[in-house]
Amino acid sequence: MKVILLADVPKVGKKGEIKDVADGYARNFLLKRNLAVQESEGSKKVLEKQKEEAAKLDAQRRKEAEELKKVIEATALEFKVKAKNGKVSGSVSTKQIEDELRKQDITIDKRKIKDNVPLNELGTYNVKVELYKDVVANIKVILTEETK
Repeated sequence: MKVILLADVPKVGKKGEIKDVADGYARNFLLKRNLAVQESEGSKKVLEKQKEEAAKLDAQRRKEAEELKKVIEATALEFKVKAKNGKVSGSVSTKQIEDELRKQDITIDKRKIKDNVPLNELGTYNVKVELYKDVVANIKVILTEETK
């Protein structure tokens, strides 16, 4: 029986794919649990419409991410930290970077910040932020010594 998968099913396929499965497996497992629908002309049209809508949504989100990338890359964050001989006591975390961006009305999730080096020395760093699939922005982070 040919079915259109409504969700990812392990060892069968991904959401939106048309698969040929055993009749009993389709009736007793996939259809019963709403993991798939039987293939028909109507269900094919619905699937195509859903794919078009998903493509439009993907394009819109990518465009928004590109715009946000331009804003982020024009931004420099400066942190005044306690330091001794060029070494920072502690380090600047992704949470602190997220909070500083939020103060500038830029909202991103701290899990999207991909810093591969600890920010524990005075200087300038480029921190990567993954905004969307294949859209990565660089934030300029400057650590300066706090004056007493």
